[in-house]
Amino acid sequence: MKRTILNIIGWLAVVLGALGVVLPLLPATPFILLAAWCFSRSSPRFHAWLLYRSWFGGYLRHWQNHRAMPPGAKPRAIAMMLVTFAFSLWMVKILWVRILLLLILAALLLWLWRIPVVDTKQQKE
Repeated sequence: MKRTILNIIGWLAVVLGALGVVLPLLPATPFILLAAWCFSRSSPRFHAWLLYRSWFGGYLRHWQNHRAMPPGAKPRAIAMMLVTFAFSLWMVKILWVRILLLLILAALLLWLWRIPVVDTKQQKE
């Protein structure tokens, strides 16, 4: 029963993470990390799929090995966040919602800025 629940949560997290890649305000990273955690405790097959066959696999393996982002991932993530939030700010006309979006953007940028970036070569030295 526990494995089934973890598998359901894991697949729901994968779907939400995939949607979070393209939808503003829906973060992909926490959902993909949640999916990896659920699958690691419920299904070795799904966990292996997520780590080695999905689009997120390289980032997840790098995070598991180094607890850091690979080089180049942080600038791409920041650029994508800025583009999606700019679109959201352009579409929303309500002032308090715009302010809320700016506060969320600031918090996400601060959080992302604090994540270390480690190259695999640097880690080996």
